[in-house]
Amino acid sequence: MPDISRQRCFNHAGREAVALCPECRQYFCRECITEHGSKVLCANCLSENTSSLPSKKRFSSLLSVCLFLTALFFLWFVFYNFGQTLLKLPDSFHEGTLWKELWQNL
Repeated sequence: MPDISRQRCFNHAGREAVALCPECRQYFCRECITEHGSKVLCANCLSENTSSLPSKKRFSSLLSVCLFLTALFFLWFVFYNFGQTLLKLPDSFHEGTLWKELWQNL
């Protein structure tokens, strides 16, 4: 294996290489290499590794839709029960006669 101090960047011939991409086995300078997870990858290998992410995004969007529907159902349930509770109150409460009777008895 050649010494890395004598290698040049694959993209920039005038720059010294600082890392070897484990995927494509090419040498790159600091500008051309990036850390992804626990690996140091070049831009091309990084784009190839992240191309499998749409399935994760699909799962994430499905999860978001499920959470939204769950929250919507929960809110409907709360307001429905609140309405049912209001319907069970006597008519005298809604008309205000209940309060008049209580004040007249004092």
